[in-house]
Amino acid sequence: MAEVRLAELTTLRLGGPATDLIEAHTEGELIAAVTDADERGVPVLLVAGGSNLVISDEPFAGRVVRITSHGISADVEPGDTSCGGAVVKVAAGETWDDFVAHTTASGWTGVEALSGIPGSVGATPVQNVGAYGQEVAQTIAQVRTWDRVEKRQRTFAAADCGFSYRHSRFKAEPDRFLILEVIFQLPTASLAGPVAYAELARALGVEVGQRAPATDVREAVLALRAGKGMVLDAEDHDTWSAGSFFTNPLLTPEQAATLPEGAPRFAQPDGTVKTSAAWLIEQAGFSKGYVPEGVGGRVGLSTKHTLALTNRGGASAADLLVLARTVRDGVEAAFNVRLVNEPVLVGLTL
Repeated sequence: MAEVRLAELTTLRLGGPATDLIEAHTEGELIAAVTDADERGVPVLLVAGGSNLVISDEPFAGRVVRITSHGISADVEPGDTSCGGAVVKVAAGETWDDFVAHTTASGWTGVEALSGIPGSVGATPVQNVGAYGQEVAQTIAQVRTWDRVEKRQRTFAAADCGFSYRHSRFKAEPDRFLILEVIFQLPTASLAGPVAYAELARALGVEVGQRAPATDVREAVLALRAGKGMVLDAEDHDTWSAGSFFTNPLLTPEQAATLPEGAPRFAQPDGTVKTSAAWLIEQAGFSKGYVPEGVGGRVGLSTKHTLALTNRGGASAADLLVLARTVRDGVEAAFNVRLVNEPVLVGLTL
């Protein structure tokens, strides 16, 4: 079997060789490929968009299954505003931003602020992907899965998915549930919901809490993300990343009180306080474009956004870990807050 470099399948352009790669174009092929490996005790690495993975430079000793299933169906016709909402079923392998573009073109709202996020639809419930005041948990109705332990299909209502900030039951049990399809409940309207994010509101020329056309929200978000190097561009090394590498820390009120005056603090419904990982990184002395010693300039923080750890060309996963550890440890030394990585590490320990 021909060897494939996993770096070719990830947005970071990192990852060692693999000799067992299967392209799963349908649900049946996906289930069969994973079940066969499970029954033989072979490790499985699932790859779709490759935007949330940091893979070791070493050969992957198992089966890589690339999810390329397609299909979008809805219970209403695009543009039909006679009902209150659309139930939209989306195959796990669909490209996320293509789906978002389809929703705005069809007159469905609820995910327009998530425009430009790389990756697949099936990956979004795992991390409870969110940006600019929206999370997929707000519009997901159900997630249909293959249970690798019970060897049967199981469908979870949104309330049973364990959604929280960048987390879900699927992330908590990464080797159990194979996501086959995500079902969304999307309002049918030309205006998006109230804009919840100040930066986006400024870009749209509205106040926080006001509404704007969903198509305008999508365009504004794409422009904001492009300005931060968060829209994929093969010619721009600032986009050779896994997006935001660290999640925004959730602190106790006592921890939040120890932060310097002026540090972002956002009270959460559960009593915790969210602060900004990007602010902590910058205040700890790591500015945009920072490159650590000992990596030959091969990795560095994005020149546009301090939350993105980037491959500047010719990097290894080991190089990236040097950068990640340097930033994490520097923030902890400065503020006694330990940053947590958002992307999944394969064969690596941070």
